[in-house]
Amino acid sequence: MNQPISPSVRGPVDHDIRDQIVAAANEHFSQYGYGKTTVSDLAKAIGFSKAYIYKFFDSKQAIGEAICKNCLAQIVAAVEQAINVEGLSPTERFRRMVKTLMVTGADLFFNDRKLYDIAAFSASERWPSSQVYNARIKDFVLQIVREGRELGEFERRTPLDETVDAIHLALQPFVNPLLLQYNLDRIEDAPTLTSNLILRSLMP
Repeated sequence: MNQPISPSVRGPVDHDIRDQIVAAANEHFSQYGYGKTTVSDLAKAIGFSKAYIYKFFDSKQAIGEAICKNCLAQIVAAVEQAINVEGLSPTERFRRMVKTLMVTGADLFFNDRKLYDIAAFSASERWPSSQVYNARIKDFVLQIVREGRELGEFERRTPLDETVDAIHLALQPFVNPLLLQYNLDRIEDAPTLTSNLILRSLMP
């Protein structure tokens, strides 16, 4: 059993303890689900008092936020890697963005359902981690559409913000963790169908 370290210790030690709490919560949520796990459960699992955990996180949601942030960051990182390849056209970047978003999200759902439930819960409750994730996806769309317009690959008649908002909205069934679970049966053909439809609307 781990022994608590004095809260008066600061710096790297605090960071290590936070990581330890998050790791224990990650394991517990994966086994029992977010809703069925209490802070008391986490305290017992890592040998800390509940009061001690509250010195690092002010609620169970704050712990869930840390996990959700890490989880959604994996999807963002996968998209960045997929689209930031030298020599790709905006059309190719767009297709890769859509496919990576959908496939990575679906993988998360199938491989770690309990953690996916946290992501879905965060979307329904509009947690900051979910809002940041949503904004990052919209930034990807903006980046690609803007580049496509500059290169003459996409149309320029529609206001840029309107185009980005419309595309972002169209992607929600496969991007929003709360909605993805209802669209998994189309995950194989959805990236191609969705990309084709949106890209046709972007033609000059």
